[in-house]
Amino acid sequence: MHKFPVLQLGGLNIDISTFLAIIVTCVIVFVLARLSVRNLSVTNPSKMQNFLEWVIEFVHNIIASTMPLNRVKPYVSLGMTLIMFIFVANLLGLPFGIVTTHDQPLTLFGYTVISEEMIKSAHGGHGVEVAWWKSPTADVSVTFGLAVIIFVLTHYLGLKLNTKHYLKHYFEPFWFFFPLNVIKEISKPLTLGLRLYANIFAGEVLIATILMAGIFGTPLLVAWQGFSIFVGAIQAFLFTILTMVYISQATVHEEGH
Repeated sequence: MHKFPVLQLGGLNIDISTFLAIIVTCVIVFVLARLSVRNLSVTNPSKMQNFLEWVIEFVHNIIASTMPLNRVKPYVSLGMTLIMFIFVANLLGLPFGIVTTHDQPLTLFGYTVISEEMIKSAHGGHGVEVAWWKSPTADVSVTFGLAVIIFVLTHYLGLKLNTKHYLKHYFEPFWFFFPLNVIKEISKPLTLGLRLYANIFAGEVLIATILMAGIFGTPLLVAWQGFSIFVGAIQAFLFTILTMVYISQATVHEEGH
């Protein structure tokens, strides 16, 4: 496996390949959205406008399947941001990779990016192979970062919009179920982040393995690239709909419960 360039800054280990990929993902999503609304028209909409309207309708239907229709509108922008960002991020590592070989330490802005220890740990004695490009969601810190944001947002909205019933659900069906309900809530961001990370990371590992076969692995590589697009779309959909399910559970009170 390749090593990744790490910038140690203020006690933080920043993966440069992940950082660059996140920036590129944000730029792509912003450009797509900007192009779609650049020349809005009711009578003669552009293809990009039609695409964005389809995304809005798709996300609206996702949210509407998890909560009453009158509660949907405030969460459409959140749903669109999640599904577009995660989908683009999932696919970013598929088209190509950037790998360089280093037999000397490398510094960036005065900070060590490739250390002597990293080079010594490489096998073969020909330097260390460093990958500068990958899908952001193939990094566990990114997926768990997204999951933690959703976790905090969900419980904030529950406390703000549904205080009494939100707190009450921790003691249902009986008060001694409180520890189990707490464990259940903690497990939600763990499974949300781990599911996304595991699927995308496993896909990129398999691509790296197929590339070792050279030209003989081309048919399998093409097939797996196509399947990876499907997996990326499914994982973006799952993350978004589960987010809306968790928000609905925290904020919506059903009569009779």
